[in-house]
Amino acid sequence: MAIIKSIEYFRVMPRWLFVKICDADGNFGWGEATLEGHTEAVEGTLEGFIKRFIGFEADDIEHLWQCAWRQSFYRGGPVFMSALAGLDIALWDLKGRKLNVPIHQLLGGRVRTKVSVYAWIGGDRPSDIETAAKARLAQGFKAIKMNATEDIGWLDSPRTLESSVERLKIVKALDMDAAIDFHGRLHKPMAKQLAKALEPYGPLFIEEPLLSEHQEGIKQLSKLTTCPIALGERLYSRWDVKRFLEDASVDVLQPDVAHCGGISELKKIAAMAETYDVAIAPHSPIGPIALAACLQVGICTPNHVIQEMSLGIHYNVLAGEYDIHSYLKDPSVFEVRDGYVEALAGPGLGIEINEELVRKVAQTSIPWPLGGFTGEDGGLREW
Repeated sequence: MAIIKSIEYFRVMPRWLFVKICDADGNFGWGEATLEGHTEAVEGTLEGFIKRFIGFEADDIEHLWQCAWRQSFYRGGPVFMSALAGLDIALWDLKGRKLNVPIHQLLGGRVRTKVSVYAWIGGDRPSDIETAAKARLAQGFKAIKMNATEDIGWLDSPRTLESSVERLKIVKALDMDAAIDFHGRLHKPMAKQLAKALEPYGPLFIEEPLLSEHQEGIKQLSKLTTCPIALGERLYSRWDVKRFLEDASVDVLQPDVAHCGGISELKKIAAMAETYDVAIAPHSPIGPIALAACLQVGICTPNHVIQEMSLGIHYNVLAGEYDIHSYLKDPSVFEVRDGYVEALAGPGLGIEINEELVRKVAQTSIPWPLGGFTGEDGGLREW
């Protein structure tokens, strides 16, 4: 047992926030607290956590998590839970390193030897889908995800949905699976039409067909389509997902380990979902530490079905030279073979971070700005 001696955070390109914790014995662990577009808010919360948790026992991960949660009168939400995730992931990494075992062994051991993965194609405004899908196939992926539509009006012409169906047909013709991300862009009149149009072509799942605040609309949609409904990136705790499980409106939960309080809460959400026969496919279009955390959970979680990877995602490409491998000493740990990534066998998260590069890039990195769309009429549309 050793107390937490230091907690640091690093803002790095393209849009990630890393956390490092060291204990009094010299052990360390890395976490990720990325919250796209809200970096400074998470940093502010981390400053408060640093003041509270220096001196805590580093091994008492659950106790620290409970103190953060229960001793905060205002708790939950994306900013608070992302900051907590950074601490939680780092503490699990630290403990695994100290004991010289991968995190999945601390969580009960393996239920599989490798994790199914998928990659993004198409960008915010999907284009050149066939070329992009073939490139992913060459990288070893057997499944992809793409946005369902460009920005779209509250009630738009049904013709705007035709290209969405064509893109799915193109990918399926390559013998690949395709998840379709509605991204909460559509409203009920269009979401119902698109789900129905996609149904004959068998998408892997449709993601965020409506924003999660429209629970009654999602429940209605779940009764109208056979497409598996996925959601969860904008749900941040067991208490947030509970209502969707209870009303049977979700088939695949997608909590983001960097947004939902870390490995501790992700594992609890997965166990909770299993009791409702709901799968887990964690959201993770962000950094390598979050991906490693998800893969560790995926190896030891029965209802984990597939994992998102941000390799070459458009956000990374637009940022230039930094991608999911950039901060790793050994990029081969994320190698995709025949649609899978092998269990990360190294201690802790199973990855080694290039700390020198992290510190260098953090000196000049700026917060990633959120995007947005405006329609032809000048009104705002969902991003």
